This record gives sequence, structure tokens and C-alpha cells, in this order.
Amino acid sequence: MDSTRRLVYGFTYNRSDATRPGSPVSDDSNATVLLVDDEEALVSMYEAYLADRYEVRTATSGAEALSIADDTVDVALLDRRMPEMRGEEVLRELRAAEIGCRVAMLTAVQPTVDIVDMPFDDYRVKPVNEAELVGVVEVLIERAAYGERSQEFFALASKKAALEVAGETSSDAYETLCTELDEVRVELDRQLDAVGAEAAFSDLA
Repeated sequence: MDSTRRLVYGFTYNRSDATRPGSPVSDDSNATVLLVDDEEALVSMYEAYLADRYEVRTATSGAEALSIADDTVDVALLDRRMPEMRGEEVLRELRAAEIGCRVAMLTAVQPTVDIVDMPFDDYRVKPVNEAELVGVVEVLIERAAYGERSQEFFALASKKAALEVAGETSSDAYETLCTELDEVRVELDRQLDAVGAEAAFSDLA
């Protein structure tokens, strides 16, 4: 696999893609992060982790999150287990409103095959420390620079990795997920090969 493919797929298999606290962030350090969790203490702690790197908005309910979410939000971190409106409901509302932020589910709920149809970009199980929290935001911001199919690949790979960590690999849904992931990977490989060929011919011109 060449360096371009490593760049495209590099985040996929690294579940410890964390940035050390205090290390440099990406060029998009003015990004906006939406933190959503019904535990106020956790929201305050996460905000403290991120506030010196990003503009941070916080919400302690799904309804509040939707009231402050707009196209200026780059990354949303959603708890799943919230009263009145669960995190997956918030996720679907964000997608229905065509708010184009990257979304990570940040939750104590262990993943099962029910996550396969959820339109998130990453899934992390609490507790998470500062390094992991900063890392997942960094990664999602970087992923946003890629095309739609690459982002789909990242999301599928995240679901596959989450299910494997949880030991949820014996279902038809998991097998279908793996097949879809392979199909997207092949398509991306072909696109990269085409780009490489075009570059080679351009050099010869």
C-alpha cells in the first residue's frame, strides 16, 4: 500500500488515535465542538479538556443540543443514554437537518449490532481520558477533509472495530458490514490508482 493509501486509511485501524495533551493540533484549531451529555460534571470536564483548543458548545439534553446545533459545528460528541431524547435520536435529527458535522458517540453503552444502521462517524466507550477525547476530535476534523466515500469508509471501519472490541462478530449484520467495508475499500483503491495514473501521465506531458 502506497503513502497515499496509508493517509486515507491511516485512522481506520488505530483505535488509540489519541493526541497527547498539549501537543499541536491541526490547522483547523478554530473548529467548533458540540458536547452533549446529561451528566453536567462530565460535560464540564470534557469542556475543560477541549476549551483551549476549540470553540466548545455544551448541552445536557438532546433538545438543548438540537437548539444550538447548526452548520458552524464541526464535531459533535453525543452520549447515548440520556432521558427524554436518546443520543441516537439526536444523531438522526442532526442528519435529517443536514447539519454536516462529524459525530462520535461517546457513551457507556457497549456496542451491539444495533449500531450498524446508526449514521455516526466514530464510537467510543466511556470512560475516556483527555488524550483520547482530544484525539477523537482531531481525527474527525481531519476526516472531514476527505470525500464522501472516504468518510463512509471511516465510519464503517469504526463500527467494525467497535463490534470486534465488544465481541459482537457472529451476526449477519456484522458480516454485511464487513462486505460493505470491503466494497468501499476496493472503490477507493480504484480511485487512488486512477489518480496515480493521471499524475504519472501529467508528469510525462
